[in-house]
Amino acid sequence: MVNILVAQCHSKEKFNRLTAINWMTEFISLGGTHLILYYSGILGSIMYCISDPEPDICAAAKTANIGFMNLVKATTEHFDLLPIIHSLTLELLSDYVTTRVASLHWINMLHEKDPVEMNQHIGELLPALLKTISDSADEVVLINLQVLARISLDVVQFNRVLNALVQLFMEDRPLLETRGAMVIRKLCSLLDSSSIYMTLAKILNTKTDLEFTGLIVQTLNLILLTAPELSPLRKSLKNSFQPHASEQDKQTFASLFHCWAHNPVATFSLCLLAQCYDLSAKLILRFAEVDVTVGFLMQIDKLIQLLESPIFIQLRLHLLETDAPSHADLLKSLYGLLMLLPQSQAYKTLSDRLTTVSSLHMHIGLNNANRGITSNNNNHVAVVKDVDIKGKDNLALYSSLIGQFEVIQEKHTEYRLSLLRQKSLLPTNTGTMIANASSTSMLNMATGNASQSVVTPISNSSNMGGN
Repeated sequence: MVNILVAQCHSKEKFNRLTAINWMTEFISLGGTHLILYYSGILGSIMYCISDPEPDICAAAKTANIGFMNLVKATTEHFDLLPIIHSLTLELLSDYVTTRVASLHWINMLHEKDPVEMNQHIGELLPALLKTISDSADEVVLINLQVLARISLDVVQFNRVLNALVQLFMEDRPLLETRGAMVIRKLCSLLDSSSIYMTLAKILNTKTDLEFTGLIVQTLNLILLTAPELSPLRKSLKNSFQPHASEQDKQTFASLFHCWAHNPVATFSLCLLAQCYDLSAKLILRFAEVDVTVGFLMQIDKLIQLLESPIFIQLRLHLLETDAPSHADLLKSLYGLLMLLPQSQAYKTLSDRLTTVSSLHMHIGLNNANRGITSNNNNHVAVVKDVDIKGKDNLALYSSLIGQFEVIQEKHTEYRLSLLRQKSLLPTNTGTMIANASSTSMLNMATGNASQSVVTPISNSSNMGGN
């Protein structure tokens, strides 16, 4: 009888479909777990009718779907999940949003009911879920991300899902630009944001496509600086160089720095966010060796806009602390940023901010001169000693971090050169041979000119003597 109802749910006749789905609702209510052998067929018929163009059939299918989902959730006997998963995976390809949404709700419920059993079939399920990230309906994407987050509650699957996401973005760059921020933010709201970023940093450090790595780091950094879901991670980074910093806070900064070094502006903003101004001051000087492209300048322009946002309000208040040991490094960092910019609105914004600080320095200097600053000398000496001690403690760390940045930027330079060589019409060694030949020719010309410049005065002087 169940098989007959399943077949009639696919009938072309409206009356047959409506009657069959209503009868199916009663069968589910009365039959209970006695229908366990027919679970897959019943689910398929409900999924078919749930997007029916006839409103009454659609409403009846939704009622049946709720009853059947409650039945399966309450089932304690073992039943084969594979046919159900296969059916739900096919429904993710449906042309109807309602069907795709219902299918994702079922996958989420089944994983909540029996995660161990569902993880055994993750190989079939995960590719379909990843493909659904590019779905045209945001509702489908958001529910899909909830399913991926639930799967990621298992440590093994957590790493598997993030690896698969990175690979998906690497193969589909437009998807990274259009949906990348939504995906990362949603996952960070459902899971631990620090764990997600630390794992992504570890994964990206293994990728050989440096252009992609720099691009996704730029995306991750913008999310880090703007998204409220990343507030716990920002707090951890701000604590990473404080005296009370935990080892976890320090490790978080070190791990992100190593990955963020693939994007110079992101690395610099990470140092500002962590309030490590002495490191940012050292880092800004290395920007002279970075390829200054339009994209690079646009990133700096965006960073200056963010410096005026609430995220960096503490940095702006640090500009008032003229006696703080890190104040000079903070000014050097911001003035270095200013020197990199062409004359633009961003340049004017940052220049106005720094001009205000200069006025503050002038007023404070006049006030100190009026009341005398002799009493502060001892305190200043004590501060300098503290700074020296702190500087010695951090010198090795800063040298290591700057070294990592330089090594990774050198890899990016070599990567860009290799891409240019691939586009060249000349063989790989020909360019080097031509360059060497050109250098030899220039050297010979220089040597010949030098010889002439030495010989000519001698002959002139002999002629003068003859005269």
